[in-house]
Amino acid sequence: METIKTLLEHKTIRKYKSDPVDDKVLDEILDAGFRASTTGNMQVYSVIVSKERDKRKELCKIHFGQEMVEQAPVLLTFCADFNRFNKWCRQRDADPGYDNFLSFFTAAIDALLVAQNVAVAAEAHGLGICYLGTTTYQADKLIGFFDLPSGVVPVTTLVVGYPDENPDQVDRLPAEGVVHHETYKDYSPEDIDRIYREKEQLPLTAQLIDENQLDNLAQIFTFKRYTKKDNLHFSRVLLDVLHDQGFMNHEGD
Repeated sequence: METIKTLLEHKTIRKYKSDPVDDKVLDEILDAGFRASTTGNMQVYSVIVSKERDKRKELCKIHFGQEMVEQAPVLLTFCADFNRFNKWCRQRDADPGYDNFLSFFTAAIDALLVAQNVAVAAEAHGLGICYLGTTTYQADKLIGFFDLPSGVVPVTTLVVGYPDENPDQVDRLPAEGVVHHETYKDYSPEDIDRIYREKEQLPLTAQLIDENQLDNLAQIFTFKRYTKKDNLHFSRVLLDVLHDQGFMNHEGD
């Protein structure tokens, strides 16, 4: 029940105290991460721990200047990693065939499952966390920064530290909006209106619409936050990264 309570009380933290995270605590939350489910028990992921202030300062620049990256005492970068597994296979006279997109996707799932376990364990210790979507946007720069070899791609980052704020929980869509029973039930216009009604009526939504001088929340997402232009640009960057890191072989034997 304590785990469920931790999950239900989750808040995204963007302001942190400078207090360090004890190494024993960090080791424990990482160990909790390593107990996550993994495809075929291959554990095709790696975690890079960044604690040095100078390193976090540089990483802050890469992550679009988000101050919490430098502010929090620990930054965890989770990578899809077939490099280690491939080397093990070759050293055992086994020919690995993991240089394709499916393998990247498998490793990315493993890394994200570990990251979520770590996030829950961190919050259970009274720490705050924030996921950084900028990891995939800046994957090419992070590869250079961390000197990642072929077969390794960063997929997400967790900021970890003691909260210096107590924000309200962000809203979530009702279960009706995301749960389907037995088969997928597509959404009618009336369904969409009902599912998004509460989100669209929040005071924060009205504030954002006013600040951005737009007509509705959907336009804020498409015109301001996650634009088609940016999505196409960062998609090309990520596809180039996957090619350069050895995950785009689709030629067969």
